[in-house]
Amino acid sequence: MSTVAPTITVVVPGSHLMAELLGQRDELLRRVEEGFPDVSVVVRGNEINCVGPRAHQVGKLFEEMVLLLQRGEKLDQSVMDRSIVMVRAEQRPSTILTDDILKGSRGRMVRPKTAGQKRYVDAIRNNTITFGIGPAGTGKSWLAVAMAVQALHARQVQRIVLTRPAVEAGERLGFLPGDLMAKIDPYLRPLYDALYDMVDTEAAQKLIERQTIEVAPLAFMRGRTLNNSFIILDEAQNTTPEQMKMFLTRIGFGSKVVVTGDISQIDVPDGRSGLVGLEKKLGAIDSLEFVRMDGSDVVRHRIVADIVAAYEKFTSSSEESRPRKNSRRE
Repeated sequence: MSTVAPTITVVVPGSHLMAELLGQRDELLRRVEEGFPDVSVVVRGNEINCVGPRAHQVGKLFEEMVLLLQRGEKLDQSVMDRSIVMVRAEQRPSTILTDDILKGSRGRMVRPKTAGQKRYVDAIRNNTITFGIGPAGTGKSWLAVAMAVQALHARQVQRIVLTRPAVEAGERLGFLPGDLMAKIDPYLRPLYDALYDMVDTEAAQKLIERQTIEVAPLAFMRGRTLNNSFIILDEAQNTTPEQMKMFLTRIGFGSKVVVTGDISQIDVPDGRSGLVGLEKKLGAIDSLEFVRMDGSDVVRHRIVADIVAAYEKFTSSSEESRPRKNSRRE
């Protein structure tokens, strides 16, 4: 007895949306077909007919894309690819991709671009301390700086403190020219870059001169109490356990903290990272949340996501093949 494949019809309200929805030469339609190879998609006028086991998901995807277009968003291949991943996970791109944080220095609105980034942004809003853990390219530092600048503009905090541990990744501080701050500056440069994406260079320099924004190495945090501040500790996998405890106990009244890190890039001597195992120690504390992101949250070039996925696959397979200490050889 044969079964009839599910069929979903999406009616696009206005033929003017069809060209943007399908893309130039139907490039976006092809991305959908590649993402759902078991679903047949047929376009007639302003109707899209989806037939196949996952027709309801494809129909939902097109409905979500129409909502994005109606809100003035532009669709491209990267947006469509990320939206396909979200819809497969029963998530709504129209709510994730339209969460405005602030308008950046170049006039573009800063928003989360993946479901993981949305969870991260919501966690920062709702908690005193948020740990963002994930691979390179997931926007951990960039979104944290955006949230900090937004909080400063809204007068929720009086200043921003951006800090990183100055740990060598194969280089030596002593070989760099200049005084101490000149030697440390390369380690802090990524934080400056993120800041200049949110605030134009001249305005950022004025805020730094007034010490409304402070960018400093982690060692400069010792002995301080930071009140009414938005504090970001970047590259936290390169803290020692002692440094992490020192940093977390600097938090004063009216402050918010974001700690970012990638446990696959630990450069601290002997691998004694203050980030590893921290969730077990602190996970039960109220107003503190750990958000983990993975390769699906990478928003750089597509090849970066592929590289991250390859490393994750290799790491997991290596751990599985590693012999257990208590096993017996037969």
